[in-house]
Amino acid sequence: QVTLVESGGGLVQAGDSLRLSCAVSGGTFSALVMGWFRQAPGKEREFVAAISWSGLPRYYADSVKGRFSISRDNAKSTVVLQMMSLKPEDTAVYFCAGDPKHRAASIGDVGYYGYWGQGTQVTVSS
Repeated sequence: QVTLVESGGGLVQAGDSLRLSCAVSGGTFSALVMGWFRQAPGKEREFVAAISWSGLPRYYADSVKGRFSISRDNAKSTVVLQMMSLKPEDTAVYFCAGDPKHRAASIGDVGYYGYWGQGTQVTVSS
């Protein structure tokens, strides 16, 4: 059973930075493609960023390019989402996701991932 646990969410002001972490257990982390998604109230879950099992390539939604950075530490079975220059529209529950498949064309799809964390709330005030 693969378990994903997010941490690092909180309440920040616009322009601040925040670092989310996702700890993975119960599987071979280095074999998983890892992704971050977010879901705002009343909206569908959307892709934020993803990273291949080796650390490259990395993928980003247009809305976060240049502000967010995804990285992974296979020795520690963790994936990190570093968020900078946060905006009120970044407010959402952020979810960590993983899957052993690697199809670049589908890496931004919610349905692609078989493993999900419980989410962590990020609130950005203006």
